[in-house]
Amino acid sequence: MTTTDLAAPAGNGFTGVWRRLRNFDLGDSVAYSITLLAGTGIFILVGVLLVELWLNSRLARHEFGWKFLFTSIWDPIAQHFGALPFLYGTLVTSLLALIIAIPLGLGTAIFLVELVPAWLSDWLAFIIDLLAAVPSVVYGLLGIFVLVPIIRSGVEPFLQSTLGSLPLFQGPAYGFGFLAAGVVLGIMVVPFIVSVSREVLLAVPQEQREAALSLGATQWEAASQVVVPYARSGIFGSIFLALARALGETMAVTMVIGNDPSIHTSLFASGYSIAAVIANEFAEATSTLYIHVLIELGLILFGLTFILNALARLLILATVRRGTVRP
Repeated sequence: MTTTDLAAPAGNGFTGVWRRLRNFDLGDSVAYSITLLAGTGIFILVGVLLVELWLNSRLARHEFGWKFLFTSIWDPIAQHFGALPFLYGTLVTSLLALIIAIPLGLGTAIFLVELVPAWLSDWLAFIIDLLAAVPSVVYGLLGIFVLVPIIRSGVEPFLQSTLGSLPLFQGPAYGFGFLAAGVVLGIMVVPFIVSVSREVLLAVPQEQREAALSLGATQWEAASQVVVPYARSGIFGSIFLALARALGETMAVTMVIGNDPSIHTSLFASGYSIAAVIANEFAEATSTLYIHVLIELGLILFGLTFILNALARLLILATVRRGTVRP
């Protein structure tokens, strides 16, 4: 072995170290550290929120256990609490919202992607996105002064006269109740379904449309039988996102649902939701157990929205990865 061979590793090691030092960029390192800290901070924030909800609801969990989810009594004076009326009200209003918002939102998204020019679609989508930025209290005011009178004087009497034999459409027509809350929520979540569904429909490859049209399909047949099935997972993702938004809505629902902690079959009756009872009663909580019960309701709502948002993101990602954005 020669002297040159023995010296080579040392020379190569020194050259590699010098190259790394010469290529070291302080700005990149600082930017990397800041973004890493920001990304980690989000997970820390979610973790702290979950831990705080869990710790500050321990008295309620210890006192009531799992029966808290299946008990309908809500008596703060006697310290008897059950979450069932609020779970029922939240689910009923959210399902009503989806029944209203899914056909309206999906139809609008198909119209924007398939039936109008791209420049007009962009402008209309921008206007629809503005609806998502309207504060919920504004929707609540519109619900009180516009929607509730229409429901009380027109919608509910019509439903009673035509479908009054069904338990869902019986009882006095006050305007406030599950039906009003569901309609307000439906209007509020339509922009979310439109925006996300439009993006996933745009992600469908243009070749899919052209292939269907070349085989003799009409534009509507191509959209309904090729484009929409291709984007099915992403559309379901938009629906889950809308559902998560409806589950967590507070002010608009509080203003029109009636705030009655009871379970009623009729959609005309008043009810309560999880978010509404927390907003209304947290400041009035007179005992530690009362506060812990409300925080446990927040924990339940947090878990529901977290799971639904995670499912929605996975479905949207699955659709976007299958296609490319339309040029």
